Amino acid sequence: MGKTWRLLHTGWKDSAENMAIDEAILIAHSEGRVPPTIRFYGWNPATLTIGYFQRVNKEIDLNRVQERGLGFVRRPTGGRAVLHDQEVTYSVIVEEGYPGMPTSVTQSYRAISMGLLHGFRNLGLQGEMIPLETEEEKRKYASLGSAACFDSPSNYELVIEGRKVAGSAQTRQRGVILQHGSILLGLDVDLLFDVLRFPSDSVKERMKKGFIKKAVAINELKGDPVSFEKAVQAFSKGFESGMKIQLKPSELTRYEQELAQQLVESRYGQDKWNFKR
Repeated sequence: MGKTWRLLHTGWKDSAENMAIDEAILIAHSEGRVPPTIRFYGWNPATLTIGYFQRVNKEIDLNRVQERGLGFVRRPTGGRAVLHDQEVTYSVIVEEGYPGMPTSVTQSYRAISMGLLHGFRNLGLQGEMIPLETEEEKRKYASLGSAACFDSPSNYELVIEGRKVAGSAQTRQRGVILQHGSILLGLDVDLLFDVLRFPSDSVKERMKKGFIKKAVAINELKGDPVSFEKAVQAFSKGFESGMKIQLKPSELTRYEQELAQQLVESRYGQDKWNFKR
């Protein structure tokens, strides 16, 4: 690919702002106003996001979300519930016709995930990308039916020692790919399972045990803790080498900031959007 992309580090924002900024970048890029972009960000407060197609009342205990002081927002991407807490979140925004970007969702996922793979290696972790092509592989990593995202790998899964370390989701709008995901630094499994709904306590316990076997955080694998800043550095370099691009640090444009504010007010900050299913 070998071109210059924009690098954004937008700091810690609330749930509606974070989703609005991702979409604002997508719109600005589709209009040719900004180059392809990689963004790193965090969440304040910690937030539960749900996939575009999820049914809130069936899968999420909203009272518990409120009691635990968590933010809540519906993503524009598919997938399941994700607790954004001790993590670095990344987003990649690039037009579908970008030179060297595969057209199929699965293969574009793989191309973008190469950046993540290189990022983990920069931290001294030997990640590998597992193509879930055979029925046996799919069964091995199949979900037990829980609403939690890290329970079910997508077509290409990034794993370390057989456990999932990053969860990603993708949407395509206006001829642009938006892929965003979580790079886990730490993982509060109890908190995640406290805010999801289950048919019974025994099902919840079984799911939780299965989840712990399948998901792992960077700082469970590393002796010396990796900070947010160190992770951003490692993954910035990872995207450069993994996707053969150059990253140029930049800021959101005024247009994107105004667009994001409009999207908070019209969509991501509205119950109509967040609770629509």
